[in-house]
Amino acid sequence: MIKEYLKDNLLITDGAMGTYYAQLKGMTHASPELANLTEPETIAQIHTSYINAGAKLIRTNTFTANSLSLKISKPELGKLIKAGFDIAKVTAAAKGVFVAADIGPIPETGLEQLDNENDIILDEYKFIIDAFLGEGADIFIFETFSSTNYLTTIANYIKQHNPAAYIIALFTMNSDGFSRRGVRIERIIEEVKNIAEIDSYGFNCGAGPTHLYNAVKTLDLGQDDVVAILPNAGYPEIKNERTVYHHNPGYFAEVMQHIEQVGVKILGGCCGTTPAHIKELASALKSGMVTPPANSTPNKHAGKTYSQSNQSPSPINNKKFTIAVELDPPFDTDIDQILHHAWLCKNAGVDIITIADSPMAKPRMDSIAVAAKIKREVGIETMPHICCRDKNSNALKSSLLAGYMEGLRHVLVVTGDPVPSIEKDEVKSVFNLNSQKLIELIAELNKDVFSKDPYLIGGALNLNVINKPAEIARMYKKAGKGATFFLTQPIYTAEAIQGLSTIQRSESVKILAGLMPLVSYRNAQFLNNEIPGISIPAEHIQKFNGLDTTAAHNLGVDLATDIAYKAKAYVDGFYLITPLNKIDIVIRVIANLTKGSLL
Repeated sequence: MIKEYLKDNLLITDGAMGTYYAQLKGMTHASPELANLTEPETIAQIHTSYINAGAKLIRTNTFTANSLSLKISKPELGKLIKAGFDIAKVTAAAKGVFVAADIGPIPETGLEQLDNENDIILDEYKFIIDAFLGEGADIFIFETFSSTNYLTTIANYIKQHNPAAYIIALFTMNSDGFSRRGVRIERIIEEVKNIAEIDSYGFNCGAGPTHLYNAVKTLDLGQDDVVAILPNAGYPEIKNERTVYHHNPGYFAEVMQHIEQVGVKILGGCCGTTPAHIKELASALKSGMVTPPANSTPNKHAGKTYSQSNQSPSPINNKKFTIAVELDPPFDTDIDQILHHAWLCKNAGVDIITIADSPMAKPRMDSIAVAAKIKREVGIETMPHICCRDKNSNALKSSLLAGYMEGLRHVLVVTGDPVPSIEKDEVKSVFNLNSQKLIELIAELNKDVFSKDPYLIGGALNLNVINKPAEIARMYKKAGKGATFFLTQPIYTAEAIQGLSTIQRSESVKILAGLMPLVSYRNAQFLNNEIPGISIPAEHIQKFNGLDTTAAHNLGVDLATDIAYKAKAYVDGFYLITPLNKIDIVIRVIANLTKGSLL
């Protein structure tokens, strides 16, 4: 039946169950699957909301319904699955909506040392499948897998018991084009297409809609392939100790239109999406209106042999107006481009290079190692960002000792972006310390271990929040613990500049205003909707709509220059964040500021 539907129709699925359930209940962490037995009315209400929004397929509330994740017995698990399927089936019956048995990956943590690990996991899958088959399930969705492991066996098992069953396999892909297990997207597609029992494949979770669009548009999708894309609403952020997503249904639907044009037949949402997102998606696909996305050309850089030059004194611990530029370390082992960009910055008069520490929890080359190499070979001061997400206090101290040995004397301390919720079973956040505690630790080390030539400690300042006095109060608290300078999140609004003007200036604490030039309409939308801590006025975003690449770059440079002029009176320097590795844009902003005697 679903095969016939897909021949002539797009299939819109529901959105997130877990994050939407947690939002409705006001809970930080929730296992919504347990609500199949304790709150069936709530689960039915969520299904109904998605159906009313336009979903033609809903997934059972069983994503983590396995005995290992929920730590329940097999009989209890069977009851939970039966209840979940019954709720969805009854809710969908009157609307002519498809119901899919939703199955997430069985966690392997703790089983690695067992000789029969594979047998344990396969037995668990088969138990879950048997429970669904016993209830009459004929559509199965396997979500957020990171490889094709087990899928051949379990898909074959389903088809043996119900040859008419329809099987969808969805994989989680990071923004770098690899799964959590480090498998490249192209290889996953090649492997899954060789599993004859799988009827449809695609990607869900792991990244926001733009990340998945950028990955999928480069793929050679077969004409007969039925591809499904169910992205997150965007990238999560932590607010009041809760993981939250941007409420961005309009943006989500717009990007999903582009995804549909690539040839995707099944579209829906994952973490952070709500009935509002699905309603906008259904409306957008029905209207058929879509603006062709702008093509982007990857940056090219010439190969070059780099040699070490003289080191320079600290540009922050003096009275000079400081210019810092942030460069992102590579995802792989190729260091040439970032070294080349560092040379360009040095020649442009930049005082210090900052190196991000795996932003958005995506692994990159170590920030301290990259900072040390740039300082040694380019001869410009560097400042690695150090986040608290991935290392405990012992490991952080070891890194600081290594950086000190390499001649580093500046660090920017940040708490760090959270690991996306779906990755937490395999990638564990540490957060042994928060940013304030790490600042305190480094300040203590400065008194003893680093006393001859202490680290200069920086902190982050976000003036894009609603409660700016509270954020400024946290800045003062960090200063009291040992921070001597602060780098702000990118500033785009008059309100953020007004926030700067309220800070009591001190010669012992410097503030560098964050500037991140926008480079396109899609870039502005993406930053505003999917990157925590960034807020861009709608009128700024709209100015980029319809511009070609050259005009958009010119506008981005002009806007950043204008913001710099307005913020100059309240800061001790500028912190320029390189957009999409386009270092030429940053160099142009610096040239504008120099020409205007702002530096």
